[in-house]
This record gives sequence, structure tokens and C-alpha cells, in this order.
Amino acid sequence: MANVKTYETLFILDSNHYARDPGGVSKQLEELIAEAGGEVLVSRMWMEQKLAYPIDKHQKGTYYLIYFSMDGPNLPKLARSFQLCEPVIRELTIRLDPRLVEPILANARGEHFNGPAGGEAEDGAAEASDEPAVADA
Repeated sequence: MANVKTYETLFILDSNHYARDPGGVSKQLEELIAEAGGEVLVSRMWMEQKLAYPIDKHQKGTYYLIYFSMDGPNLPKLARSFQLCEPVIRELTIRLDPRLVEPILANARGEHFNGPAGGEAEDGAAEASDEPAVADA
């Protein structure tokens, strides 16, 4: 698994399907990722809202995020599995920049990311910049 990368998939799910069985739908999506050789890191519902335009006669959708790691060559197989999954109306998968993985995962978990070790200088600079600048005349 030398080519393991971290990905984010945003799903638009059928709201009625998700409302009837939220645990079952999320488990189904996670199982598809596991079958393709991936490992789910974080998954959560984001929001439910009216769609900007109807998609396959759906007027509203449930937005659901899953963060996972897997080998890149397995992505086409996984994308096809998502297309065949009944609750999925649309999906978009992107690869995360390795520098952003930890802050994004912490945010998805509802945690605060403190940054890498040695980041105190940056924190101190941010605190100093919160004060208004005073110009000497």
C-alpha cells in the first residue's frame, strides 16, 4: 500500500431514504469503502437542504461527508460502487493535500487542531496581530 492517500467524498443522499435509516445508509457507504480496500477515518452528516434544481425528481438532499484513506488505483471501482448505491443521488471525491489532512479530520470530529509541534511562534504572532497597530508620529 505504498500509494495510500486521504480522500474526502461529499454525497448528496436521498433525504427520505436517509431519514428512514440514517445508520443503515452510513454503514452501507462505509462498507463500500471497506470493500474497495479503504479505511474510513471520519464520517458525518453535514446538512439537509433544498437542492438548487431537481436531480432525478429529488427536490431536497442530505449532504454527507466521509473522509477515508485508500490506494489511488482503487478509486474507479469505488466511484462505480457509489453510482450503483441506491441512496446516493450525487457524489464528489477529492484527494486531500497531506498538509491539510490532520486539521480537516480534527474539524470533522469537532475537535480543535493545535497544529504541528513548534507552532507556538505562529500562535504568538497571531495573538500579537489581534492588537490594534499603533503608529508613532
